[in-house]
Amino acid sequence: MVTKTESDNAILLLTISGPDHPGVTSAFTDALAQHAVNILDIGQSVIHERLSLGMLLEIPGREDSDAVRKELLFLGHEQGLQLHFTPVTSDDYEHWVRTEGRPRYIATLFGRKLSAANISHLSAVAARHGMNIDGITRLSGRFSLRGDNPHKRACVEFSLRGDTDAEQLRHDLLAVTQDDEVDVAFQEDDLFRRHRRLVVFDMDSTLIQCEVIDELARAAGTHAEVAAITEAAMRGEIPFNESFERRLGTLRGLDVAVLEEIARRLPITEGADRLIQTLKRLGYKVGILSGGFSYFANHLKERWGLDCVSANELDIEDGRLTGRVKGEIVNGEKKAELLQRMAADYGIDMRQTVAVGDGANDLPMLSLAGLGIAFHAKPVVRESARHSISTLGLDGILYLLGVRDREIAT
Repeated sequence: MVTKTESDNAILLLTISGPDHPGVTSAFTDALAQHAVNILDIGQSVIHERLSLGMLLEIPGREDSDAVRKELLFLGHEQGLQLHFTPVTSDDYEHWVRTEGRPRYIATLFGRKLSAANISHLSAVAARHGMNIDGITRLSGRFSLRGDNPHKRACVEFSLRGDTDAEQLRHDLLAVTQDDEVDVAFQEDDLFRRHRRLVVFDMDSTLIQCEVIDELARAAGTHAEVAAITEAAMRGEIPFNESFERRLGTLRGLDVAVLEEIARRLPITEGADRLIQTLKRLGYKVGILSGGFSYFANHLKERWGLDCVSANELDIEDGRLTGRVKGEIVNGEKKAELLQRMAADYGIDMRQTVAVGDGANDLPMLSLAGLGIAFHAKPVVRESARHSISTLGLDGILYLLGVRDREIAT
């Protein structure tokens, strides 16, 4: 008696395409089950009601392969679908098995709208690095082409696999954004990418679309003086702490009633409400790490039910600002220290943290976080950060976390 072994089995790659309708996968897998076929790999996608289904089949007994093909072809004819069979040798299959451990990455391409050129540029970079594109997934929802929607979003996620210089690949992918009006994020596809737990934000020009100290200076009549100090600091002529103290000193004597007035009309950044509501619903810890002022950060904490806030506390005497802060100034180094402290307090690995900011004083915490994002930042900050968003609102961060639009409220 001759016993069949696995070497007697046929391996076929079956691809099915055509109009999608309920029951396709069920019908084909049921037919395969009648022949005791093993499915070694499977993938399916539907684009505009058109199905593309692929299965790698192990058919027991090579003499049964033709019978399986005939039955599937007949079933495909009944379903109005096209079938294609590709024989796979055992050597090719074993080579495929050996590639299991190759590094995997996620490249996220997003903007207001994506063109064929945008996708071509990204895929060309991947090809130059010898990377396989294992999958392309649309994360953004559908949007109408009628009318003008300034807040529309488009995002696709590429799953890349292969051995390459990851930093050079990152550099080349980010170069795509120099000419295209899109953003590209590049992350290693590991356990930590899929399980972030703590997200912290800078406040001024990140969560809100203004610099609070400028608003206070306008109320105090010292805006021109404050702007001059800020420019000098940006040119590197004045250290951050000194510039902060000098700007704050111009506010001495300002009535605290002005603080409440400014807090009531803080301009919230596009996408902030949607982002934070989603993060909270998904169980993330969310906080503010700001070189601004705790009075306004606490106002936002109450608005969104945030978990933690660290910022500068204004010193007040007899209902007026003294032009000083209480305690240590929250500068870039302090932000990084506070991020570490927040993560430790919640028992969260630093690789599971996300930090978002726009200024040079945010760079220490952006480089320390598992995912550091420069948001609508100046070029020097954007170039130094590992990830950046310049085309969408804050809710674009959800795409970097792998969240689809259809999974959350719009």
